[in-house]
Amino acid sequence: MVYNFSPGPAALPREVLQQAAEEMLDWHGSGMSVMEMSHRGKEFMSILEAALQDLRDLLNIPSNYKVLFLQGGAIAENAIVPMNLAGLRSPSGQPRQPGVADYIETGSWSTKSIKEASRYCRVNVAASSAAEKFARIPARADWKLSKDAAYVHLCTNETIDGAEYHFTPDVAADTNNAPLVADMSSHILSREIDISRYGVIYGGAQKNIGPAGVTLLIVREDLLGHALPSCPSAFNWKIVADNDSMYNTPPTYAIYIAGLVFQWLKRQGGVAAMEARNIAKAELLYGYLDSSAFYSNRIAADCRSRMNVPFYLRDDTLNETFLAGAKERGLLQLKGHKSVGGMRASIYNAMPIEGVQALVDYLKEFEKKQG
Repeated sequence: MVYNFSPGPAALPREVLQQAAEEMLDWHGSGMSVMEMSHRGKEFMSILEAALQDLRDLLNIPSNYKVLFLQGGAIAENAIVPMNLAGLRSPSGQPRQPGVADYIETGSWSTKSIKEASRYCRVNVAASSAAEKFARIPARADWKLSKDAAYVHLCTNETIDGAEYHFTPDVAADTNNAPLVADMSSHILSREIDISRYGVIYGGAQKNIGPAGVTLLIVREDLLGHALPSCPSAFNWKIVADNDSMYNTPPTYAIYIAGLVFQWLKRQGGVAAMEARNIAKAELLYGYLDSSAFYSNRIAADCRSRMNVPFYLRDDTLNETFLAGAKERGLLQLKGHKSVGGMRASIYNAMPIEGVQALVDYLKEFEKKQG
């Protein structure tokens, strides 16, 4: 059995891949593959509408939020967010020229967000754990927020560094009433969240949603219509929302696969059931890592990601031997990101607990042999 621990594009549920294979040449008797359909035809529109409704059901998305399917991934949204929100009036009602946005820096991806957003607005890094090598989420009491920020931006799960928010900031108490914007690329649909506490949630699909190529954005309606004049029409959220994600040709096949994943999630019992599974998987893996002097995880225990588990061998000269042995056992894509080294196991929704157990068994075996 092969278990794919890739951080993204990541493993998809086997049932989803099988259904997509069965429907590849002829979707529901239409005589067409989904890849060949007109994005405005009744066949694809039914796929889109079902996917949107299933996602709303899974996340309990309130009616005053729009769900958009975009392109460009979360990296593009790092620019598109300030393009759409930097023109917001401050909570005091006064306009700002140019806009100010607060960012919390917790790892590689929030660092990238800060760098890109700085091209379109004035960024205040309100808190950072960089000095601690991103081993924790900065305490809310340490955030140095602007008085009139257009928004406060978080990356709620750092795919590379392995830190995750296990709390949701309170807009009144923690953000000076500025809307909360969250990059949830690598843990959306893995845990229950209260959408109403966020102004904007976005993420690339290639972790828990589907294949690379589609970007999910959930935006509260009052945050539409504030785009900078320089914002491209295809990335102006109000224009996209007014056209039901059909302003330009959407990534149709990626949306179709995402819809199949949403259906699969419903069959598994929904997000609450997946969260329970993900907690069990994370506890199994972290439990063994913590019990061993041969391996280590450097993230504070209360900030550890359930989705992306970086770990290190005591002797890093054994890294290549470890990876070769893992591959022989069908444990794939365990090499850590080049910026941090070591190993990383990404255990998204599609990873069964049997895969995590197989990894733990190998960790024990390798330690016994090499320790």
